[in-house]
This record gives sequence, structure tokens and C-alpha cells, in this order.
Amino acid sequence: MAFLQKRPQVGDAIQFYSMSLTKTKLIVGLGNIGKEYVGTRHNIGFAAADAFVAANTEMGSWVAKKDLKCHESTGRIGETRVIVIKPTTFMNLSGQAVQAAASFYKIPLENIVVIYDELDIDFGTIRSRVGGTSAGHNGAQSIIDLVGENYGRIRVGIGPKKPARMSGANFVLQAFNADEQELMPQLLRETNAMLSEYIFGETLASDTRNFLI
Repeated sequence: MAFLQKRPQVGDAIQFYSMSLTKTKLIVGLGNIGKEYVGTRHNIGFAAADAFVAANTEMGSWVAKKDLKCHESTGRIGETRVIVIKPTTFMNLSGQAVQAAASFYKIPLENIVVIYDELDIDFGTIRSRVGGTSAGHNGAQSIIDLVGENYGRIRVGIGPKKPARMSGANFVLQAFNADEQELMPQLLRETNAMLSEYIFGETLASDTRNFLI
């Protein structure tokens, strides 16, 4: 987004304006809308987005954007305009909101990072990368289908599945257990740190972190 900055006027000279460019980055937290999904493993992306907005006073309050199919918070952190969204499409159609926001704000794929749960990663481990497959995550696959695969991902481990005989679909829709809930503030601080590094950097670095160590 461009902002006009007025140069000082000298005598009767014509007034000139210089244009300073501000990079825009889109942060997407994935989850399902509805009280029944709050605190569930599948909604860790929503929780991370909420925590990031709450921790940064530069970010505005959440606003419902029906045309963009999301809840949105915007702000400017350093020299970067930051837009955080939570799709209201339900998980399997998350790509619709990402596509709408990226198109409306003209945000290139390399300036998008998506936070979501990963069943194949143990709780306590967070991995970041750019591109790759969805590994069976329907929200990530929806985004790939509509905008492409080369967006940044912060994958928050929620595994292993216990009991093993439970279906993955049922497991991800359960609430975090008491021990996990106690560690949640620490987990969200780590996702905040990774997002801050992304905002002040050029790209999302490939990284693996275990906040339980």
C-alpha cells in the first residue's frame, strides 16, 4: 500500500509529493467458526491469530468482512502493513477467504503465511516452511487449490493421536487436554515469535522448534 508524504514547500515552488511503499503481509489462522470449536485442536490457527493480535497493540480490533469471508484485524508493525484473518468458511473451504483477501489487497503468494494444526507432528513442536503438500490437511489443501502451494506455513503439532484407534477427524475436534492447556501460553508465545520474525524478515524461514525442551 502506498502513502503520500508531502515535501516541504520552498518559496512559490510547485508542491511535490513522494511516495513511500509499505510491504503488506497476510497472516491466516485456520479453524472452524462456532463456540463448539473453541479450544479444540483443529482451531489452534485461530488461537494463534487471536494471540498475535492481542500481543501487538499496533493491530486493530477484529472486524467481520462478509465479502472477504473472514474476520480481519489490520495494523502496521515497523514498516510492514499486517493483515490477519480468520476464515469464516469452515476449515475445508479456507482457500476461499485467503483467495478473496489476497486478491482484494493485492498480496502476492510469497507474502502469505498460514498457521494450522498438524496431526503428524507431536505437541510441543512447531515447524515452518514455504510450499509443499497439504499432508492431508483439508484447510491447507483448499488454499493450495485456489491460490497455489508456495505460501508460508507454520504447522503446530497436535499429535500423537490418543487413543490410537480414534479417528483423526474425531481427535482434532476434541479440546486440548489439561496438560496441553497448561502449556498453551508458552506455545502461543512461540508462534508469536515466529510471526514477528517473519514480519521483519523477507521470507518465512524453514525452522523446527520444540518449546518443551
